[in-house]
Amino acid sequence: MQASPLQNIVIVGGGTAGWMTAVALATVLKGRYGIRVVESDEIGIVGVGEATIPMIQRFNRLIELDENEFLSATCGTFKLGIEFVNWGRMGDRYMHGFGRLGRDLWPVGFDQYWHRLQATGQGHPLEQYSITRMASRANKFMPARTDIENSPLQDIAHAYHFDASLYAKYLRRLGEARGVRRTEGKITHATQRAEGRHAGHVDAVVLESGERVEGDLFIDCSGFRGLLIEQTLQTGFEDWSQWLPCDRALAVPCESAPVLTPYTRATAHRAGWQWRIPLQHRIGNGHVYCSRHISDDEAAATLLSHLDGKPLADPRPIRFRTGMRRLAWNRNVIAIGLASGFLEPLESTSIHLIQSAIQQLIDFFPDRGFNEADIAQFNRDSRFHYERIRDFVILHYHLNQRDDSEFWRDCAHMGIPQTLQDKMDLFRSHGRIVRVDNELFSEVGWLQVMEGQNLRPQRHHPLAELQSEQATFDYLESIRTVIAKCVDVMPDHAQYIAQHCAARPM
Repeated sequence: MQASPLQNIVIVGGGTAGWMTAVALATVLKGRYGIRVVESDEIGIVGVGEATIPMIQRFNRLIELDENEFLSATCGTFKLGIEFVNWGRMGDRYMHGFGRLGRDLWPVGFDQYWHRLQATGQGHPLEQYSITRMASRANKFMPARTDIENSPLQDIAHAYHFDASLYAKYLRRLGEARGVRRTEGKITHATQRAEGRHAGHVDAVVLESGERVEGDLFIDCSGFRGLLIEQTLQTGFEDWSQWLPCDRALAVPCESAPVLTPYTRATAHRAGWQWRIPLQHRIGNGHVYCSRHISDDEAAATLLSHLDGKPLADPRPIRFRTGMRRLAWNRNVIAIGLASGFLEPLESTSIHLIQSAIQQLIDFFPDRGFNEADIAQFNRDSRFHYERIRDFVILHYHLNQRDDSEFWRDCAHMGIPQTLQDKMDLFRSHGRIVRVDNELFSEVGWLQVMEGQNLRPQRHHPLAELQSEQATFDYLESIRTVIAKCVDVMPDHAQYIAQHCAARPM
């Protein structure tokens, strides 16, 4: 049967989610569908998603983005990982670096040989087998050298830090150049079809001016409000605050520091944690905290006392609930971004979840029939992505040995999802990590956090014993030595930016 194609797509809300969606659809659909973004300049955006993970490069390729132009326009910098301070015990520091870790050797993975040497006291710290972690320590950066075979320089995986408001403006320019129509105005309400097969579907949003904006498919990028997915369709929200108790944040920019670091930093405080995101023109900072354990004034004082330079504005408050909509796709409305759910930006997954939802939309792009099987699979996939990222974020809180505050003691002793408990039990037994159904975080990511926060396997994989202890030591030592030499030849992060993607004067 021939499909009856959609004609008009309405995106409710701009910001990062709205304009990422608009540009991606305009690029893929090549002008054959009408795409309209309805947004109001009077409604601010949350704009804390300034740090990303390497998967964003797939999105950049999809929309044919020039990396240097994009970073220059958004005052962006490069990111090789996330440093975690005080998350295991006070004084602990470790980094979740991007990309490969070590080199595999028959018949088991690198990590099992490392576990074996650690048990004998011969192993070096895990970070010395990661080129991105060692480059971060040295404030070095360069893109992967794909022209050099069998070198750690091939393994450099990078992401970005950028100004979220500048990013939305940049994407808007791209979108409008590719045929996206923008309408300025506040939406007062939505109307729904009263009868027929698609009764209850949204048929238009109504602006303060009285204008009706009609559409076949509506993308809700209205942020926490969930203007269509919740206020209109009453989809429901699944609250995860029993596992992720932080419910507020304060965000503030400050002056730049002398060294432009190629990584994000997350520092655990008494009742939450603080992010630090270095940009070319400033540093983005924020304090995510639990209001049951600390007052807003105390949280602001903690944030302001841990800045690298003079604050450039007053701290901006953000309130949130961690969790997700019961359905990301309900009738003819698809929620993307904060309208679909919220996971605090501890592992910089906010923009990735937008990107993932856009890819799902492309994969399950509907016709006028809005097939229920497609919608159900979209919602299963969306739930899987959210729940697996949720588990990874919970791991950071639960796997702590701090005894300096009630907040951290509660996190250490709370019940956790069984899916996360299974991961921890498997690692505790033989250091094994199993990636399920292509979940976002790979074995390397889980290893770095579990090891960094002091979870140790009781034994290593028995097949790691097939190599002699001396051969194992020599193998790991060769990896460590080559990585150190590669980092030595890498340019300074700030120098690389100055040469390739310096921001234009503002």
